[in-house]
Amino acid sequence: MTYDFSSFPDRRGSGSVKWDSSLPEGVSLTPEQRSRLIPLWVADMDFTVAPCIREALQKRLDHGVFGYVNVPASYYDAVIRWFADRHGLQLRREWILYTTGVIPALSVAIKAFTQPGDGVIVQTPVYNHFFSSIRNNGCRAVASPLLRRELPDGRFTYEMDFEDLERCCADPANRILLLCNPHNPTGRRWSADELRRAGEIALRHGTLILSDEIHCEICAPGTAYTPLASLGEDLLEGSVTLCSPSKNFNTAGLQMANIFCARADYRERIDRAININEVCDVNPFGPVAVEAAYSEEGAEWLEGMNAAVWRNYALLLKAFLPEYPVAALEATYLAWIDVSALGIPSEEIEKELIRGEQVWINAGTMYGADGFIRINLACPDALLREGLDRVLAGLRRLRGDKN
Repeated sequence: MTYDFSSFPDRRGSGSVKWDSSLPEGVSLTPEQRSRLIPLWVADMDFTVAPCIREALQKRLDHGVFGYVNVPASYYDAVIRWFADRHGLQLRREWILYTTGVIPALSVAIKAFTQPGDGVIVQTPVYNHFFSSIRNNGCRAVASPLLRRELPDGRFTYEMDFEDLERCCADPANRILLLCNPHNPTGRRWSADELRRAGEIALRHGTLILSDEIHCEICAPGTAYTPLASLGEDLLEGSVTLCSPSKNFNTAGLQMANIFCARADYRERIDRAININEVCDVNPFGPVAVEAAYSEEGAEWLEGMNAAVWRNYALLLKAFLPEYPVAALEATYLAWIDVSALGIPSEEIEKELIRGEQVWINAGTMYGADGFIRINLACPDALLREGLDRVLAGLRRLRGDKN
């Protein structure tokens, strides 16, 4: 089947976070300017979901009653089959705990395994909600910065600093290694060797690994991500995996995520935290969407979406290189760009691009790295082209170019 990744419905006025959110503090636009704003910021696709998901949701909607939900056995079967067939991860039904999203899953997992004041290791730059979930549980974020490596084509990539990671894990006050696999915002698809080495360091020091694998299906064509828990019994037992179809299939608003945990005593602690945080009940549409996504038709749509993202990445490379270095994108639909040559704080760049060019990107500051911006590639190419033209025009303006 052929899928349309070149158009999408007008999302303005639909209650969309991406299109209708309040602007950053200190930024205002006229109504006309607001109507022109192109949002390339939050990790939310502008692609219509797979037809199989829409059809399943429509069938559930037609039922007409939306009471409390009992997640069926077919849900677990779909999750187990998908991860076994697609990723080589063998799950059991009792290992799967569901909740309303990966951020709630992250927060309950931190609550389950820490006490206030404990350290949680993060590999920066990293997803901004890692910091807030750690903080909200009264814990400390302990940064183990990734190492940047330049590539011959003008791009750059990141590697784990295993020596520093060893140092962090050796401190008994640091109870958790919070892994991002694939990594947001750098776009790294960690290799099996990298994951195994990081995992062995954590296990050697008794550090629990929480692995956020929400972007797991968005990888460069012809490649696939490696689930940490698939790399051996020790890593399966010594880790907890957080995942959801939400980023991969554009269903974040349906609020459904899973926690994979093989150890019964760990699951008991997580389940208690889920109930303490009151994120144990899901809506009637979430399980339906997951079952539809984790199907043959869902996989076919996913391949088309990935191809569209990588075509868009090629557009971005052509626009920014060699003037602005771009991270090598191996996974996610989020491009990470070095604009440090401007000498302007990235938060100010974000605000200036909204004010002057009516285009909204993410400042690198929120991920722990000033001098960078993050651009969402999951949108029709025509919208991206216009957005990139505006970003580059704004950067030229900020640099003081006369032309």
